[in-house]
Amino acid sequence: MQRRMFPRWNKLSLKSAAAAHFLSFSSPRKALTPSRKCSGKRFNVPPSAEFVARVSGIPTMAKLPFRESADGLDAAFVGVPIDTGTSNRPGARFGPRQIRVESALLRSYNSGTRAAPYESLVVADIGDINVNVYDLKDTCRRIKEAYRKILSTGCIPLTMGGDHTIAYPILQAVAEKYGPVGLVHVDAHADTSDVVLGEKIGHGTPFRRCVEEGLLNCERVVQIGLRGSGYSADSYEWSRAQGFRVVQVEECWFKSLAPLMSEVRAQMGSGPVYLSFDIDALDPGFAPGTGTPEIAGLTPIQGVEIIRGCRGLNLVGCDLVEVSPPYDTTGLLLRSNRITNCTSAGALECRIGSCFSW
Repeated sequence: MQRRMFPRWNKLSLKSAAAAHFLSFSSPRKALTPSRKCSGKRFNVPPSAEFVARVSGIPTMAKLPFRESADGLDAAFVGVPIDTGTSNRPGARFGPRQIRVESALLRSYNSGTRAAPYESLVVADIGDINVNVYDLKDTCRRIKEAYRKILSTGCIPLTMGGDHTIAYPILQAVAEKYGPVGLVHVDAHADTSDVVLGEKIGHGTPFRRCVEEGLLNCERVVQIGLRGSGYSADSYEWSRAQGFRVVQVEECWFKSLAPLMSEVRAQMGSGPVYLSFDIDALDPGFAPGTGTPEIAGLTPIQGVEIIRGCRGLNLVGCDLVEVSPPYDTTGLLLRSNRITNCTSAGALECRIGSCFSW
């Protein structure tokens, strides 16, 4: 089974890998990031820290090459640096930049899953959306237009936020291409409020807006890790009324989430699915750098189980949101992003039937 599911990267000799990295950095005619040709297609392979110091170079996501557009890519990392929609602590506008810095620690192969995504998909970092930090509605318009262009190339967008507001315009563009999609939403909060402080657009309202506009296939929506105090006796009544499956955090305590994810895969079926992972789904003891922390959250191991449990889904996009580096002075949260980088990076291999996560 492993031979069919995952590339057999151990067949690559250390000598050939070393030669490829050396040549790519020693020749002025070579790109700064080496590529490997497989089946007539060239794949971007990040430079190994065995040969290139992690602290050197421009900090793109996982030290992948930067590209101006998504043309020719199977998947692309893209940043959406906004926190204009936050209701508590800001700072998520710095999330994409810091995620990229910490991602230098990621390596090309996963010895646990045997995944080697860079040898099956063409991936690059296409930079950030040019947001308007003074106007949230204009920012949403810009995000939607940018994602239309990305999706029109057939590329899968792997998004680094930014606050959770961004899921709304992204899903507008996704639904234009694929129709109503399934949603795996991992979060401490349901984000289904109607109006907050007189505003309908913000990080607590995206999935209410998505339902109203018919962007989601509500029977194929699951919300995992919800918790904390609320504004009513049942904060998740509206979600359940739409047909969402709601998995409160109490249902996750002290157990593996592998059985849950088996049920989620059955719920999602073969239709298009979007994955949205709010970093505050993890307990703040593991991931303190976020704007609206809630105690008693998911563990890093459970986060990995959720991502690996998405293997086989027809993922058409994903995001990691609410990363606020100013509240994580030790870099603990960003090191947890070796779990949640797989929210983005995981979509690479989930798309083809395996999973790339740490």
